[in-house]
Amino acid sequence: MDGRPAALVVSIGRNRVTLAADDFADLVAGQLDRSYRLATVILGSAMEAEDAVADAAFAAWRGRGKLRATDRFEAWFSRIVVNVCRDRLRARRRRPVVEMPAVDVRSGSPDGEPDFRDGVHARDAMSRAFETLEPDERIVLVLRFWQDLSVDTIAERLGIPSGTVKSRLHHATGRLRTSLTVREVRR
Repeated sequence: MDGRPAALVVSIGRNRVTLAADDFADLVAGQLDRSYRLATVILGSAMEAEDAVADAAFAAWRGRGKLRATDRFEAWFSRIVVNVCRDRLRARRRRPVVEMPAVDVRSGSPDGEPDFRDGVHARDAMSRAFETLEPDERIVLVLRFWQDLSVDTIAERLGIPSGTVKSRLHHATGRLRTSLTVREVRR
């Protein structure tokens, strides 16, 4: 060895691209913040998002031979993060949910109204409605509205037709609308 870090060999058609392990680490490091934000929105938990991004980085390392070009790394790694999050959401649905007792948020207020503003209630209602979505619906909503990706880009990153992305967006927004409307009526 000449003292250089071990190299990763990435095949691109008939050509071979050599990528040093440090370069791979730099590519991953450049995506960590964005990937963490993406995972946090999809999963709804900062701690679970940290684990998901770490799992995605490990999966990327194991699957590094599938990377076709370093200029496609962002899309490739984003897809891995989304897939890890999808797996976690599916596993979450298989686990039993333990309901926590309700907390009285009205304490300390002389007129019995909550101590915090309606914005907090709206955010909580949206979070609860968001949790009712199927993992695939949640993922396309996050990519479209939080990551501000186009339908075609989402389709490419998820490896699905753009019509499927549009359908999932339509169903997800409809379910959110229904869930939020039902919650408002129950209030």
